[in-house]
Amino acid sequence: MLIGYARVSTADQNADLQLRALEAAGVEKVYTDQGVSGSLASRPEWDKCLDMLREGDVLCVWRLDRAARSLRNLLDLVELLSQRGVHLRSLTESIDTSSASGRLVLSVFGALAEFERELIRERTAAGLEAARARGARIGRPAAVTRDQLAQAQTLVSAGHRVGDVAKTLGVGRSTLYRALREDAA
Repeated sequence: MLIGYARVSTADQNADLQLRALEAAGVEKVYTDQGVSGSLASRPEWDKCLDMLREGDVLCVWRLDRAARSLRNLLDLVELLSQRGVHLRSLTESIDTSSASGRLVLSVFGALAEFERELIRERTAAGLEAARARGARIGRPAAVTRDQLAQAQTLVSAGHRVGDVAKTLGVGRSTLYRALREDAA
């Protein structure tokens, strides 16, 4: 069975163009989300559409971005559909996972996405290493500065309670306890 899905992001838009294209492709049943962002993992009609799909069905969309939010999301969707024996067809991109060429195109997309993720990871690691080599402190700034810590140590050693000192410095009590403990170590 050919099942269609259409989506428009705002209530002002209409899905007529998508619906006509799906109808021309021979789609038997169409699920349409109106005014629903594609960034949402759960969309009412999308969820119904996925529940409806059975082995041998083809999920047909006007464009891939109507079904998936990102390349990673698209690849996960294709994997999910494949496990259920369902194929994906995009009318605009002319991709159909029921054909060898459609599966090849998605495999290339997947390889490129994996390559891009690996490059980003390597660049991030190299950037962090270079920053550390320059003496940069990586991570969040310290909640208690060196001056505040010195002031806190003076006040605590003078008999003031840590909770009161923390309130005076504008930091949490547990944060000040941790800073004092780390400095003592």
